[in-house]
Amino acid sequence: MNELVTRFEDLTLPASEFHHPQHVQVAWEYLREEASPADALRRFVDNLRRFASHNGSPQLYHETITWAYLVLIRERMALASHDDWASFARDNADLLTWKPSILERYYTSEVLYSDLARRVFVLPDLSNLSRA
Repeated sequence: MNELVTRFEDLTLPASEFHHPQHVQVAWEYLREEASPADALRRFVDNLRRFASHNGSPQLYHETITWAYLVLIRERMALASHDDWASFARDNADLLTWKPSILERYYTSEVLYSDLARRVFVLPDLSNLSRA
């Protein structure tokens, strides 16, 4: 198991070292390790909620952002094979940028940052879903 994943799961990773690129890396590792994307999603959601609670910030968990990124990472993995994190990160830099977020292509701010989207996965509300 990857050291980042181990430290994330055993809660020894400080929150100050777990930023957006590390979220993406853990999700990528889970998608590689688990038997199905559903298993990876379940593992990521469970551990992300646990990590946020452990660090005193359970309100930071956002269901739509979490699910949407996992689906996007999975899509990118299917489009091109990468044997290591460094090559995946290099070829998918847009997934690692928090602001502006790739999710702005799919969601309006009103929908993405709504209470509903925080609690449950909400489908994208922008009709122009072409890749830029």
